Order: sequence, then structure tokens, then C-alpha cells
Amino acid sequence: MFGGGGMNPRKMKQMMKQMGIDVTELEAEEVIIRTEDEELVFSGAQVTRMDAQGQETYQVVGEPESRPRGAGGDAGGASAVEAGEQDESASEADSEIPDSDVQIVAQRAGVGKDEAREALEAENGDLAAAISRLE
Repeated sequence: MFGGGGMNPRKMKQMMKQMGIDVTELEAEEVIIRTEDEELVFSGAQVTRMDAQGQETYQVVGEPESRPRGAGGDAGGASAVEAGEQDESASEADSEIPDSDVQIVAQRAGVGKDEAREALEAENGDLAAAISRLE
């Protein structure tokens, strides 16, 4: 049985690799966990992805900021919106999405600001999802 208490981190990494566990540090700017009642927002969190036999596990370390879940947070309702209504809600979302978020997505995904804003609107302001959509 191996306890990690006094083990050299390099040795631990080597053992995990031998067991087929791949560990990757992710450079996450922000992590958002949405529950029914609230959002837990981790800014500058340390995120680690472990891939063991095809099963990915993510570990988030940091202090979250808790904020109440907004009325527009239901992802299921957004897919049911018709095309005409979507244009109307998109103009409302323009004012809700900060320019700094648009800048981050545009820079990280290597796209223009208009395309970045569209991706953010489609993902309800979720930075990580918008970047993933564009990559």
C-alpha cells in the first residue's frame, strides 16, 4: 500500500504513469460550478485533470465566491427558444456579457470579438464553454 505522505512527488508521478494514470495541470482562469440554487465561482483556481483508464476526473483547488443563481441560468430552456426570440434575447445578453470576457475568449480562441461574443451568448456567458466551442 502506498501512502503519499513522505513520497517524492516525482516518484509518485512515475508510479501513477506506470499504473496508467495520466495527470495534467490545466491553466484555468475561472471555474464555475452551477447548482440549483447558486453558482460557485473559482477565480485563479488550480485545476488538475486525471485520466485513469478512460475516466477523466477533475480536481479544483481554491476559494470559491458564492453567488445566487440567476433566473436565466437554466440551460434546458435556452435550447427551446425559437430563432426569432433568440435574436431578441441576444441583444439583451449583449449588455450582460462584459467586454473583458469577450476579450479573454477572443484571445484564448484566436478569433475576432464578434465571434467570441456570439460563443459567449450561446454558452450563457460561460468562458470555458465558449472557448471550447471555438477551438
